[in-house]
Amino acid sequence: MREIYLAGGCFWGLQKFFDQFSGVVCTEVGYANGPNRAPTYEEVCNDSGHAETVRVVYDDKMTLERLLDLYFTVIDPVSVNRQGHDSGIQYRTGIFYTDTDQLETVMRVCAREQEKAGMPLAVLVQPLENFFSAEEYHQKYLEKNPGGYCHIPDTFFHMEQKGKEEE
Repeated sequence: MREIYLAGGCFWGLQKFFDQFSGVVCTEVGYANGPNRAPTYEEVCNDSGHAETVRVVYDDKMTLERLLDLYFTVIDPVSVNRQGHDSGIQYRTGIFYTDTDQLETVMRVCAREQEKAGMPLAVLVQPLENFFSAEEYHQKYLEKNPGGYCHIPDTFFHMEQKGKEEE
């Protein structure tokens, strides 16, 4: 099992998006790469410096390259501190890696995406400094609140359905 931490705007939709794919073992929403102390959601919304982030644990059915390609389908990679209608430092985009072996793949995918965009990406590429799990009511939020706001269009939540044996 491997893990990577992806920030892509509001973490509710990003978590629901990744949960649908075979090879994604589990996800968890939280706050990453801010000051080294656990913040509350209210502190994050008031510029604590943390990014809303999804911890993605994946197995050998999912490659890091495919995972990152999927990530780039649901973010605006050139938008600074903004995704959809959400704006602020907590909505910045970032790929926070946990193993330097991941860096070559991350850089290759980012270079390809920058070429597509025709301009520099606003996606931070950094080692994971810290991650604090978000409050329980944020975990699987859109499953608990199907009408909840999300900047990711609903069609992206139906790209692949995990087999019954994986649920």
